Amino acid sequence: MAVRNSNKYDRQLRIWGDQGQLALEQANVCLLNCGPTGAEALKNLVLGGIGSCTIVDDSKVETRDLGNNFFVDWESIGLPKAKTVCAFLQELNDTVEAKFVEESPEALLNSNPEFFFQFTLIIATQMKEQSLLALDSICRKRNVMLLIARSYGLTGLIRICVKEHCVIESKPDNAINDLRLQKPWAELKRFADELDAEIDDPVIHKHIPFAVLLIKATEDWRKTHAGSLPYTSKEKAEFKVSLASKKHGEDEDNYKEAISSAYRVWSPPTIGSELQRVLDDSAVEVNSSSPDFWVMVAALKEFISNEGEGDAPLDGTIPDMTSTTEYYVTLQKIYQEKAELHVTALEARVKNILKRIGRDPQSITKSAIKLFCKNARNIRVLRYPPLEDEFNSIIGHELQKLLEVEENSNATFYVLLRGVDHFASSYNRYPGVFDDELEEDAMKLKTLSTTLLNKMIGGGVGGAVLSDDLVSEMCRFGASEIHTVASIIGGIASQEAIKLLTRQFTPLPGVLIYNGIDSTTSVLQLKSFA
Repeated sequence: MAVRNSNKYDRQLRIWGDQGQLALEQANVCLLNCGPTGAEALKNLVLGGIGSCTIVDDSKVETRDLGNNFFVDWESIGLPKAKTVCAFLQELNDTVEAKFVEESPEALLNSNPEFFFQFTLIIATQMKEQSLLALDSICRKRNVMLLIARSYGLTGLIRICVKEHCVIESKPDNAINDLRLQKPWAELKRFADELDAEIDDPVIHKHIPFAVLLIKATEDWRKTHAGSLPYTSKEKAEFKVSLASKKHGEDEDNYKEAISSAYRVWSPPTIGSELQRVLDDSAVEVNSSSPDFWVMVAALKEFISNEGEGDAPLDGTIPDMTSTTEYYVTLQKIYQEKAELHVTALEARVKNILKRIGRDPQSITKSAIKLFCKNARNIRVLRYPPLEDEFNSIIGHELQKLLEVEENSNATFYVLLRGVDHFASSYNRYPGVFDDELEEDAMKLKTLSTTLLNKMIGGGVGGAVLSDDLVSEMCRFGASEIHTVASIIGGIASQEAIKLLTRQFTPLPGVLIYNGIDSTTSVLQLKSFA
């Protein structure tokens, strides 16, 4: 299936590729409430080229909306906000199918919960706790992804609600090329042996790839060190000095690259803790209903114990390096051919597992297996507990630590953002909406929030104290949506939505709190996110 309008999406295709763009184009997104926070989030997804979107909101455009929502205008005052925002968003990208439902999200939750089953992702903005609890329960029944975003004055939060999110292309910032310099296979060793590092020709000498130089240096080191690699700091320094001694001149960049990359010899990529956790997951015991991801993980586990000899599949990529074109292309081909052999081996194991569990051995394509192999070292699995666990359970020690470290900690905003919902449930309005009741509301909010904090921590709050200044600030906000804050929260929400929809990059592992007063963010992991 081809990407629509590849020229239009050229720049983003460079980030998440055809596969990521196709995932966006097949996505059906629902936005609940289209105030500035929701409109900003959906705007970015519409521009990104999602397949379709539906806005659910029963409010009318009011004069005050003109000051914080770019997707309404004077002519739309008194008209349905969902219809107005939908029309403006449609103008940004006419390939997106945009619809609206003029109904309250809360009413729709009660009258027609099946409505939400049709969507790939739901973005819930500016909704209260009780409604979010019901929505989370509905979404989990049908594995619909839920993203919660809220802006409140100068603060806001974002949280993800998904039973399980598996990521193949996590694209870590610190990924290291797997070159297997300390244990080259036959073809790689043969190529290295064919190149003479002692050659007198200065042009050839300065264009021997650093990978070859390190393979040769490692072999020489092992001959004089009982087969072991450099281990101590002194030995590592000696290894680099030995490499430097083979230079013929100061202009040999390949030797500089070899010395700076020497760590690859004694610190090669290994089975990291994140990957090991996935391999040890109970879901690896697959059955006929297991997702393709876990079938491939089960095959990966078998591969590592057999063909991989304790290592993950080779990804087949090599970094840029000083070299002749001929040497570089030959080296690249050697790595690619070895990676292809690993793909073939893993594919055979995938087919055997599929056959064993009673599924079609061809049901997982080779292209999917190849993508999995290429990223096997960095696969991730995140599980988010139900909101009910977070809202109605003791989530204490980590939160208490954060509150005790700094009085004006961002963790305080987490408590107060929940506190204002409890205030609204008790008094049928948010604190601070009436100027002449600010002080009284602040006292009420602090009492409610302290009670809530006591429940969350599971006893006395100890050293954790809610700042009077921040309580007063929350009341001063009066539940307002400030556009600058809404654009930040909406922007982050759309970024997380793209991560979820494309299954690329690693989404937030906890609750993100934005503090517009100090211009900081914190991610609170209040439960165990697998």
